[in-house]
Amino acid sequence: MKQELFFKNLTPPAGRIDVILDTDAYNEIDDQFAISYMIRYTDKFNIKAICAAPFLNSKAASPAEGMEKSYNEILKLLALAEREDLSSIVYKGSETYLPNETTPVESPSADIMAKLAEEYSPENPLYIVAIGAITNVASAILKNPNIKENCVIVWLGGHATHIPRAASEFNMTQDIAGARVLFGCGVPLVQLPCLGIVDHFATSQFELEHWLKGKNPLADYLCQNTVAEASSYAAGKPWTRVIWDVTAVAWLLNENSRFMRDKLIHAPIPEYDKQYAFDETKHFIKYVYSIDRDALFEDLFRVLGE
Repeated sequence: MKQELFFKNLTPPAGRIDVILDTDAYNEIDDQFAISYMIRYTDKFNIKAICAAPFLNSKAASPAEGMEKSYNEILKLLALAEREDLSSIVYKGSETYLPNETTPVESPSADIMAKLAEEYSPENPLYIVAIGAITNVASAILKNPNIKENCVIVWLGGHATHIPRAASEFNMTQDIAGARVLFGCGVPLVQLPCLGIVDHFATSQFELEHWLKGKNPLADYLCQNTVAEASSYAAGKPWTRVIWDVTAVAWLLNENSRFMRDKLIHAPIPEYDKQYAFDETKHFIKYVYSIDRDALFEDLFRVLGE
């Protein structure tokens, strides 16, 4: 890819775009907001696929179970949003994480990403928004290296570079091999770091109920789900809840820096000890360093409340 096009593809796109969303939708309550935000923005996003990503924590006994639960959660959200027309382009993802940095994990999600990438070009890229472990995307890159020419990847993963053990973030640490493939391949990449940057994008029960409650079935579900989750660990106490994943979708809407600020940095190298290594000979990525919390929540609540 010519350098001019590379840097152009690291700026928020104008007009309507084709996009894939890769999500561990059942892992937390924030993926549901990101999915809902994207499917409601019909004038901006032509959704080509929604892919279920693996995860492993107290909600899933294995990455495969996490992926299956995420797949079912995506379908549930589409029904609540009355967008069952998108159900045919929901794909199951990886059941394990990458075993190494050269072997892809086979899945329908990796296959559809690798296949669709062939329909695009550096002049007309396909956008892939990833908000979970990067296994599906890294596997697709290994299956079809043309992704680094024909796609732009926006990933919420890793912590801010100034945070100790910045590669210990949940999405990144689940599959460090996959993260190393992503950061090392040279694809136009936008990173939204979690701690230190995106953790500012938090809301409260009172905001959620004021702006979403009673608006529509999808808005009610998002509100109730978030309040119930927070009440499970902070009952009777003040709380705010980070809605991390919305920011990855919002970067694609960030014309004139209306929601966030970003800059070019040399790609950090996630290491297996959960640190970043830095090398100023590495290619550039776009690194988000500030979120305009109020401006983005204003737009999110407007779209979800319609």
